[in-house]
Amino acid sequence: MSVLGVYGVEHASSLIYYGLHTMQHRGQEGCGMVCVDGNGQMKRHRGLGLVSEVFNEQKIAAMDGTMGIGHVLYTGAASRGLDNVQPLYFHHGSGDFALAHNGNVVNSELLTDSLERKGSLFHSHSDAELLAHLIKKDNPDEPRIFSIIEALKQLEGAYAFLIMTKNRIYACRDKYGFHPLSIGKLGDGYVVSSETCAFDTIGAEFIRDVQPGEVVTIDKKGIRSSFYTEPSGCKCKMCAMEYIYFARPDSDIEGCNVHAYRKESGRRLYYEAPADADIVVGVPDSSLSAAQGYSEASGLPYEMGLIKNKYVGRTFIQPSQALREKGVRMKLSPVRSIVSGKRVVLVDDSIVRGTTSRRIVNMLREAGATEVHVRIASPTMTHPCFYGVDTSTLEELMLARMSVDEACKAIGADSLAFLSYGATLGSAVGRTDMCLACFGGEYPTPIYQKIEDANK
Repeated sequence: MSVLGVYGVEHASSLIYYGLHTMQHRGQEGCGMVCVDGNGQMKRHRGLGLVSEVFNEQKIAAMDGTMGIGHVLYTGAASRGLDNVQPLYFHHGSGDFALAHNGNVVNSELLTDSLERKGSLFHSHSDAELLAHLIKKDNPDEPRIFSIIEALKQLEGAYAFLIMTKNRIYACRDKYGFHPLSIGKLGDGYVVSSETCAFDTIGAEFIRDVQPGEVVTIDKKGIRSSFYTEPSGCKCKMCAMEYIYFARPDSDIEGCNVHAYRKESGRRLYYEAPADADIVVGVPDSSLSAAQGYSEASGLPYEMGLIKNKYVGRTFIQPSQALREKGVRMKLSPVRSIVSGKRVVLVDDSIVRGTTSRRIVNMLREAGATEVHVRIASPTMTHPCFYGVDTSTLEELMLARMSVDEACKAIGADSLAFLSYGATLGSAVGRTDMCLACFGGEYPTPIYQKIEDANK
């Protein structure tokens, strides 16, 4: 998922459209936006499908104004359908507001149950709706920032929220900083985005990141900062998968360029796991930078041995296993003249369920590769993620059920090796810590009932 907000800029709806299109890689199930027109009225449009399918020129023009927020959706199985497409929009006597979020609140079930017992009714499985119920609205004369802060104090987990009223946007980030949220300047206005690549698309200049535990208020007074927890209690636990897989290579995450991170990971991967081979091939698109790094460090030529169909989405975030398996062959094609008769080092960013790796190895062999040595630019994924990656059970994770040797046989490779913990962390410039829970099980937050669910 990703969020994007625009404040104080003409044609905000068009800018949001282009920004969401830039971040389409983060979610392909649905998208939407809510904008405030010149009369202070909120208008919303959302739908299932890609950004270019949900919006057209007429719909964008009908929402034109100087402020708005948008969202692209990537969900787990329980949260699909139009009801969960954000931003969500709420009418209330204290003032209408809209909400969009990225991430996952780990105590959502407990909070939802408590609210339902008190009479709250939920229409979606979205954490954005949960936050809307937690924001108290019984004192319309009190600035909303106070009720937002009190609501955020009740949440545990990984999240980045955008909350919009008719006058301002609030940008909120969890106290661990699991997912990126950045602020840019555009003319006299501002842009908030899950990735900085959206700034380049719409012409905004990066200012700074929203800090862990911070609520940034953006309105006619400019930018103001509040913290809902003491800064000393905040930890910088950026999700490693943001660097490894989710983010675009032209994005910067907390001062570290994603392409540079992946390329350095590829170099370190070669030093830890060299292979006797003829060429290096990366799996498009998120693994190409790591493959380039592996090639440079090894001296082996980097070749475009796999071609991606640009009109097929990311298979890892397809909503079902059946679609993921069908999507692999639609998405990738081997270049027979490049790989035939060659010993190939196949560099990929991760192995989750093993479906993609197995099919790609088979395709390379069918195309004439004599050997396929798989190198993964991340550690073995052995534990479920509860912070926004759709791997919620151990059964879904190949390396939770198999040793590396067993996984190597299962995907049909000649050899298989993974990047170490230390090299994963060390590839990020200036970082001393990040969340590696899915690779080792050290969860930064309490996770409540979810471990029991994962073991079922």
